[in-house]
Amino acid sequence: MKFTAFERTQQGTGASRRLRAAAKVPGIVYGAGAPAMIELDHNALYLALKKEAFHSSILEMELAGNVQKVLLRDYQMHPWKQLVLHADFQRIDETTRLHKKVPLHFVNEENSAAVKTDKCLVSRVTTEIEVECLASQLPENITIDLGHLVKGQSIRASELKLPDGIKRVRHGQLDPVIVAANPPKAEEEAAAAPTVVAPAAKTAPKKKDEKQNRK
Repeated sequence: MKFTAFERTQQGTGASRRLRAAAKVPGIVYGAGAPAMIELDHNALYLALKKEAFHSSILEMELAGNVQKVLLRDYQMHPWKQLVLHADFQRIDETTRLHKKVPLHFVNEENSAAVKTDKCLVSRVTTEIEVECLASQLPENITIDLGHLVKGQSIRASELKLPDGIKRVRHGQLDPVIVAANPPKAEEEAAAAPTVVAPAAKTAPKKKDEKQNRK
């Protein structure tokens, strides 16, 4: 994806406030040289942020007539307004080694035995993973084929088959569940329902016979 940025000369809270009032967004580009202060058109940036590829792929930024390859590293939104407050980008080249979160795309869920035969509910526990790779190898997304999924099965991060050169970033010993095929709700409720045992019927006391009553 390609976008246009403009050089920013003024800094500080007041300057940033004036930029936002003029429908501009202050930003910065760092890495591979001196940081550059930039400004961007707010509406164009706001629309770009709605696209998945803008967050996970290498971008082409045109600045002062030059095109640079960058990654979106961070951005800040207003707490309740649809307003972008700031954006950070990192310059990269093909030799740059990255840690980056990449979105997961799930396919063939409807063809799995879990869904077709057992009517399971497939829960997508997480929709992205963090990977390490060269900038030139960074994928826009990683596809996970769920066609083999069966009832009760879960797929963990360690089981994902990643493209060559892509490594999953491990955070300690954590191996989070990516997706799980849960049994139909009716089965879960039946399994969880407690067994109710009917109380034993009370036996009515025997009446004393008339001879005992006369004594």
